[in-house]
Amino acid sequence: MRVLALGGAGAMGVHACRTVAKVHEDAELIVADLDAERAAEVAAGLGDRARSIGLDVTDAAALTEAIRRADVVMNTVGPFFRFGVPILRAAIEQGRDYVDICDDWEPTVEMLGLNEAAKAAGSTALVGMGASPGVSNLLAVSAARELDRVDEIITGWDLTTGGLDVASTPGVPSAAVVHAIEQITGTIRVTRGGRPVDEPALRRTRLDYPGVGRRTAWTFGHPEALTMPAAFPSVTTSLNVAFGDPATIAGLRVIRAAVDRRLVSARRAALIAERVDRWSSAKPAFRGRRLPPLFGLAIGARHGEPASVGCALAQIPGGLTMGEVTGIPLGVAIGLLAGARPGVGTPETLLDPGDVYAALAPHCIGDPDPASMVVTTRSWEAHAAADLHDALDRARALLV
Repeated sequence: MRVLALGGAGAMGVHACRTVAKVHEDAELIVADLDAERAAEVAAGLGDRARSIGLDVTDAAALTEAIRRADVVMNTVGPFFRFGVPILRAAIEQGRDYVDICDDWEPTVEMLGLNEAAKAAGSTALVGMGASPGVSNLLAVSAARELDRVDEIITGWDLTTGGLDVASTPGVPSAAVVHAIEQITGTIRVTRGGRPVDEPALRRTRLDYPGVGRRTAWTFGHPEALTMPAAFPSVTTSLNVAFGDPATIAGLRVIRAAVDRRLVSARRAALIAERVDRWSSAKPAFRGRRLPPLFGLAIGARHGEPASVGCALAQIPGGLTMGEVTGIPLGVAIGLLAGARPGVGTPETLLDPGDVYAALAPHCIGDPDPASMVVTTRSWEAHAAADLHDALDRARALLV
């Protein structure tokens, strides 16, 4: 298997490459990046089965030639609202399989629209396989499967856990931060009343998480809000939310207002946000009685009674950086697509949650038992709070 790692020298790509090299002993890795020197450094650290090329993905001819020489395209080039669709289309045109970490809802919709083209080409494309989207989708699937009817699905993640882990070019914001500004400004698309709705980002949302109680979170423009109802057609409300300390949320709302009122450009806002992130130290995960760092929450009915189930990731892939928690799930997914039918899909339609949890476990701090990867709490269980608290305490202890 020859894997073309587009953006393989970036913050997420390098961890995805390391994971593929570790898991697949027969895989040949082609680390492709705009920064050819950095790509060579990454490839050199991956052993004899890796090589590098300098590649500008906006050069259509060069991109096509690189894809033609591979079996699978692993794409971490962001922001995806710029690069997701053209790169996927190029992979489909060459009949190659494809995986990415697309976290923008706009291109996700367009990429899913390439499903028939992918089927015709014999390509299997997995879109959005990072932490959120990605693991979050599968946590939501695990939660929803415990209910007889699912009315609402909410995926959520902690804004203040971890941070960026790559040196930036002066004056050039990282793709991850550019994405974040895009998805907290203007309008985002969510599912309400059983249909897609465009609304302002960072809408205050109150949710009741089993074992935690009622907490506040804020809507964020991630794809799960649109893709989860396809897996669970009874869903009428589907949201992706982010949460954090009051100062972080207040800062984001100020940035949103400044960009929306055209007081500052999105690019300038991204540079400011990135600088603040680098000044602040990463906060420890699994804190107190807060919402879990990454979760899927399903709300509906069980045995004819209102019920809810929360599934939270109780371990951390790699460590506490954005690159690790995003890139590692992408890397393990490469080996889980065998037998998947051609077409374009998302984690909840192409992958089995249990397979992903088991594949992730060896890459988590402390090499945990796969059975401990997820903590599930149910509204009908009296000990839900204790179960969640104990599981997250054990995870926190591994980080010390």
